[in-house]
Amino acid sequence: MLNEFKQKFSKMAKYNLTVNKKSYPVEVADDTPLLWVLRDSIGLLGTKFGCGMAQCGACTVHLDGTAVRSCVLPVSAVGNAEVTTIEGLSEKGDHPLQEAWCEVDVAQCGYCQAGQIMTAAAFLKDNPKPTEQEIVDTMSGNICRCGTYHRIREAIQVAASKTH
Repeated sequence: MLNEFKQKFSKMAKYNLTVNKKSYPVEVADDTPLLWVLRDSIGLLGTKFGCGMAQCGACTVHLDGTAVRSCVLPVSAVGNAEVTTIEGLSEKGDHPLQEAWCEVDVAQCGYCQAGQIMTAAAFLKDNPKPTEQEIVDTMSGNICRCGTYHRIREAIQVAASKTH
């Protein structure tokens, strides 16, 4: 029903998005959040819907390498930027953070994990040797309903130690 409403009252536009180094032509309402374009139009389901208000971090993706909340970013704002989702972080799931996540056994329910990893990946790219407080400060915007914050911090530290 929401999609029908948008089609009647929102301006539809064609976009050619670069997602995970592939080109995807889509036609959606210009105010459609990137999250729904990724999930519904392109079929990439790794990015999750959490709160819809950019508060929890489950929807985090990279836009030209910067972590952004895709639930509030309209597709019209993407422009020519490259979008990277959890599916595009590494071809074989062997990004240092993904390996550290498994090594430390971070995930419980797993729902927030893609957003946690995407936030941490952008952070480590800019700060490869973070302090524990820098990790805490950066990751404080991502919510884990299971409360695995200590393991998330540990996995980020493990990944940072292996990349340098």
